[in-house]
Amino acid sequence: MAPQETRTRTGRSVRVTRTLAASRERVFRAFTEKEAIKVWFAEPSRLSWLEEPLLDLRPGGRYRFVVGDGTKVWIIHGSYLEVEPPSRLVFTWLWENDPTRGDSGDTLVTIDLVEQDGKTKVVLTHEGFAGEVVRREHDQGWAECLDAIESLATRSAGR
Repeated sequence: MAPQETRTRTGRSVRVTRTLAASRERVFRAFTEKEAIKVWFAEPSRLSWLEEPLLDLRPGGRYRFVVGDGTKVWIIHGSYLEVEPPSRLVFTWLWENDPTRGDSGDTLVTIDLVEQDGKTKVVLTHEGFAGEVVRREHDQGWAECLDAIESLATRSAGR
């Protein structure tokens, strides 16, 4: 677990709270700009983008990510429900082609960004999981994504 991070798994949800040494604007851009997403979403040492990420960043807009590791392809997509720069992002999340992860159907991701003394408190909640295994995988996955976002946002901030 990263410093200044709390992780909670309850019922059908995961919540990761972490304070990043970057502005809300930089962190929000990391979650919403194609070039930034290409850095943190797919672990570059093992995964590659098979298609350019699609983003229509507005309520009702859609996104789609397609990555692979040479033997398997992962497709994740959903719709944006709330887009409030630089403080809030809410979207659905669906694994299109992975039955081991897709058993939950559409799940819901809420990202709240709170400015605190020049840093950003990220509260990421992902809810609606059908089972413990899927929930545990997403808990680990989001923590790893936040590690990469933190590195990207702080590097962009010149720290």
